[in-house]
Amino acid sequence: MKEFSKYIGLDVHKETIAVSVAEANGGEVRYIGEIANTPEAIEKLVKQLRKGGANLSFCYEAGPCGYGIYRELTDLGWDCQVVAPSLIPKKAGDRVKTDRRDSMMLARLHRAGELTAVWVPDGAQEALRDLTRAREDMKHLQRQAKQRLLAFLLRHGKRYDGKSNWTQAHYRWMEAVKFDHPVQQIVFQEYVDTAKAMTKRVAAFDKQIERAAAESVFWQVIEGLMALRGVNLLTATTIVAEIGDLRRFASAPQLMAYLGVVPSEHSGGGIKSRGGITKTGNGHVRHVLVEAVWTYRHSARKTTVLQKRAERTSEAVQEIAWKAQTRLCGRYRLFEGRGKLKVQACTAIARELADFIWAIGQALPQPAAKV
Repeated sequence: MKEFSKYIGLDVHKETIAVSVAEANGGEVRYIGEIANTPEAIEKLVKQLRKGGANLSFCYEAGPCGYGIYRELTDLGWDCQVVAPSLIPKKAGDRVKTDRRDSMMLARLHRAGELTAVWVPDGAQEALRDLTRAREDMKHLQRQAKQRLLAFLLRHGKRYDGKSNWTQAHYRWMEAVKFDHPVQQIVFQEYVDTAKAMTKRVAAFDKQIERAAAESVFWQVIEGLMALRGVNLLTATTIVAEIGDLRRFASAPQLMAYLGVVPSEHSGGGIKSRGGITKTGNGHVRHVLVEAVWTYRHSARKTTVLQKRAERTSEAVQEIAWKAQTRLCGRYRLFEGRGKLKVQACTAIARELADFIWAIGQALPQPAAKV
């Protein structure tokens, strides 16, 4: 393990960075002061701290400022960690929080090795993740637009008697809807146009994701995950965009814990008490996993679409995918027979699906970066 002579804690904000230094040989943590959050100021700080041939190691909390500082420091040849804010040890009775205290705490804990670093994607992986998250945001706006339109129609007693909303028949019905006041007609039309615009934007994002996934270094992994039942292109792309290389997890339980699908526990004194899932870690992957496992309510079978996806992968991946389907479909029927709620059954199955996702990641070769 590489040894460092100085551990630097950075409390990063939009305009400023509070800086503290902890010497490796012990002693009090020194507060250096605040610098501007600019590449020039950071480079100047590095030159100041490295005097005397010091070996530097930086850390700062993951947050809205992203990974720009991490990439700048690593490009300069220095060690840097982006740490998980939720896993930083904190004193229960400490009610005073300032930038100075935060930077000093980071430097002290970094020197003690008490901080947990998060995975930092490279530029291409972050771009793919931004794309899937933008699509998720646009889908949320689409749902909101549709809900507001339906609420407006319900409020004025306009009810559609067809089977399903948002079909061509539903839109034709809305074209014939009339209101007593011209202003209400304008409001209604604006709601309809907004819902249609959001739908077009979601479709445009789907095409972009399809193109970006095919060009990604993780395309082979995405194809492998699509062999699993319930995992389509969007789900598989979201998984690899958020997690990256599945091989960085030494075991399936580590991946389950990272996704927050393991039970919480509060045990002591010989008494074991377990509650709901922890919901820690990456919520984007946890969401698509739970959505995917709803397909396991039905009996296991190889559909035409699923078989075509599986044929693009290796025999080892196909074997894992079929094993996953037979086991998880059986598990759902077992939970259903015990009277479990559907949402509870799907959450439990999502945990096991993460196990098979990890197995597929181990069965495929490690992706190589494109030049």
